[in-house]
Amino acid sequence: MIRSKNPSARCAGAVAILAFAALAAGRTLAAEPTASPAPADAVDEIVVTSYGKSLQAAAALKRSAAYGLDAVNAEDIGKFPTRNAAEALQLVTGVTIDRQRGAGLYVSVRGLGPQFQYVELNGRSIAVNELIENGGAKGRQFRFEVLPSELISQIEVVKTPTADMDEGALGGNINIKTFKPLDVGHKAAFSIRETYGDVRKKADPSASALLSWTNADNTLGLLASGLYDERHVRNDRLYQVGWNLDKFKSVLGTGLYTPSRTRPTIETEHRKLYSGAVTGQWRPNGDFQTDLDVLVTRLDVDYDEFGLDIYPDDSTFRTPVFVAGSQKLIGDTVVGGTINNVRWMASRETSLNRHDLTAVGLKQAWTPGAWSFNAEYAFSRARSYHPDGQATKRNRLAFFGPLTYDFSRGYTSIPQLTTTVDYANPANFVGQAFDYTWKDSRDTDETIRLDGGRTFDGWLTKIAAGVERHNLKRDYRRRDWVLNNDLNVPVSTLGASFYEPLPYKNFLSDFDGNTPRNWVTPTTTAFYNSLFTPAVAAQPISAADARNSFVVEQNITSGYVRGDFSFDALVPISGNIGVRYARTEQVASGTLTSTDKDNNPVLTPVSYPQDYGNWLPSLNVKAELSDTLIARFAASRVINRPNVTDSAPRISVSRDSPNASGGNPALKPFLADQLDASLEWYPAPTTALTGAVFWKKMDDYITQQNTTIQVPGRGDILLSTSVNGGDAKLTGVELAYNQSLAFLPGPFDGLGVQASVTVVDSKASYFAGNRAIKDDLIGLSKTSYNLVGYYEKGPLAARLGWFWRSRYLSGTGSTTTAESYIDAYGSLDGSISYDLTPNYALTLEGSNLTDEIRYVYGKTKDQPMEIYHWGRTVSLTLRGKF
Repeated sequence: MIRSKNPSARCAGAVAILAFAALAAGRTLAAEPTASPAPADAVDEIVVTSYGKSLQAAAALKRSAAYGLDAVNAEDIGKFPTRNAAEALQLVTGVTIDRQRGAGLYVSVRGLGPQFQYVELNGRSIAVNELIENGGAKGRQFRFEVLPSELISQIEVVKTPTADMDEGALGGNINIKTFKPLDVGHKAAFSIRETYGDVRKKADPSASALLSWTNADNTLGLLASGLYDERHVRNDRLYQVGWNLDKFKSVLGTGLYTPSRTRPTIETEHRKLYSGAVTGQWRPNGDFQTDLDVLVTRLDVDYDEFGLDIYPDDSTFRTPVFVAGSQKLIGDTVVGGTINNVRWMASRETSLNRHDLTAVGLKQAWTPGAWSFNAEYAFSRARSYHPDGQATKRNRLAFFGPLTYDFSRGYTSIPQLTTTVDYANPANFVGQAFDYTWKDSRDTDETIRLDGGRTFDGWLTKIAAGVERHNLKRDYRRRDWVLNNDLNVPVSTLGASFYEPLPYKNFLSDFDGNTPRNWVTPTTTAFYNSLFTPAVAAQPISAADARNSFVVEQNITSGYVRGDFSFDALVPISGNIGVRYARTEQVASGTLTSTDKDNNPVLTPVSYPQDYGNWLPSLNVKAELSDTLIARFAASRVINRPNVTDSAPRISVSRDSPNASGGNPALKPFLADQLDASLEWYPAPTTALTGAVFWKKMDDYITQQNTTIQVPGRGDILLSTSVNGGDAKLTGVELAYNQSLAFLPGPFDGLGVQASVTVVDSKASYFAGNRAIKDDLIGLSKTSYNLVGYYEKGPLAARLGWFWRSRYLSGTGSTTTAESYIDAYGSLDGSISYDLTPNYALTLEGSNLTDEIRYVYGKTKDQPMEIYHWGRTVSLTLRGKF
């Protein structure tokens, strides 16, 4: 659970928000005048300010849409509700986010994780950057950090798709829209920001600018924008990678879990984001429009990590021995004990991780009379890599000694981790293997699309059809150099240039307990300079390198027919019905490795073709029960293709544990049938109360299978790979409410409230190795809610929001390793802004204001796994517009 170190502050924030809601409850909604439906393009006529205006624009869009959606709108040109696009999506009903080092990174919709979402930029599919800082790979889970919020005008989350929408989402189709010059007009805006993190204790600059130009006739427009953002981050973590079954059964007997690799860690980042975008529009008349969009971003993350790895059950060098009689049991978990011959390893991991993204889109629209035609081309390329000489360096020193541990104080407390050896004395350490790991992930996405349609008078209002060719390619290359030259060489022999004191203090200082806080750390360059010679760099690709690298290509040809209808029955009815057909041709290529009779490696290139076709019908019905009440019903069949890392013919072996992960080129896609019914009430332009129930049934659910394999030089390794075979159902309810309380007497008439809650029940049955998992899905929080209070009057605007999600499964584990859960998680975020003049405003923003901490545990709360502290972030921004 995320828990505050200052509970009174958290309660005060919650009480303040609830007070806003209480004020609304004191008056009936009927006290506001009823308004007739307003089209989405009439939103700008509503005279409200800032955040309230963005809520009304989103509600108007939801109300007028022909399908189920929610949206987040920019408050003003260059001003999104949050500085992070993922964090802004928290405001959408049914959306939760995953944070990395305190910042929103991945998005889940209606309980389904990041891999089940389909993200577009201006309605076009976009390439995806990869995780390269550590050993794993995420595949096509869109990283929202590469898109600056200052360039975004609106984000739509479509929950009930139509036939003309690209297939690929089981959760939601997320469409990120940037500013357009013919919409903005002749304007300019800028922002200058200073951001401070209270764990790293360093202030960082940020600046952005946007310039929009149109000619006098508003037929030609050009918009250019740019951003530079810098940030220093520090996170304190104490984690262990899992509770293992029967590791010491000769002493403890069978059926008991003991801790595995445990690690106090300080993670630091120096992040620099550069981004530029250009949009051109030409609309010579009402029937013809050309749009060109170009976006280029570069994110450099200079990563430096300090850890003290403790390996209680790793027998790579010595065999740990559990001291009989020292064990402390809670249920089936050995929460305390003493183990001899444990490796304690001081590690320093550094890398420069560069994420480049380029996206180009060209659209031609022609609407002669009742006809409409669109031609569109999009190309994007995402590359995640290490510049020369700045790949991942793992510098390590170690000693062997006893470990006495005690996790019995609970998962919200630091475990006791002690030894008789002084880990702050370099004389006790010897050298370990030096690793140099280079990764290069290149993701390309190319689409050509043609659409045509015709409108009609009568109950059939429109028929549309289209075809699309979508080509995707992920080319992933990885090389690992493992150099043992300094293995077991005493540090006194290596010399003083190989180590230094830990440069940070106050590790998890708000927690008491006897655990390592200060230890010897390797330096960043000594091992690399002495060991990674030109001759080493020129070594041929190893068998492990070949197993780790892959190429997956997908060529998708699709077409659709959609019919729109509108008629009066007892009430006005409208909607759409259609079908989409998508044929996927996939080739997954990699390398199989073996040995010849002389035990020399043999590399065999392999390719696994696969193709499949899917019919995907959809129906959306909208009933206007009154001028203020709308009912909707939707049904569809949807598809989500396997993650590229799951379908690639690869094997990636962990350096620090006897585990490996691999791909399965024969994986089938996820398919799901889904139903959705909703009711929306709009008693006034400033008020909306909506609710929805939804149901999803997933076929061919992908789960994990475990197999023990032999890896040369490593022995028995537990390989985890993906297979089809599970099934899952989701049933959920969403409720959302927002209202401006302008009917209150001054000065309270500037108050407003926004709230939403989502409750999801899952029925699932699948396996992690030989262990059955019931009714839990990765990333699924069964309850989530947000509660936001805001105040806008005159030059002053303020907002305070609490965003909360219940616990969720973060790892399925394996036959011999327990699953893991991230406990309930909440964040209090807020902002206060003051208009200095009509053109200039000063804004103070803060996230995680109550300094919450994330906790992770195993199959029960008696198996603590992680304490993760990233602290508060506060920023001060000066904005200008002309």
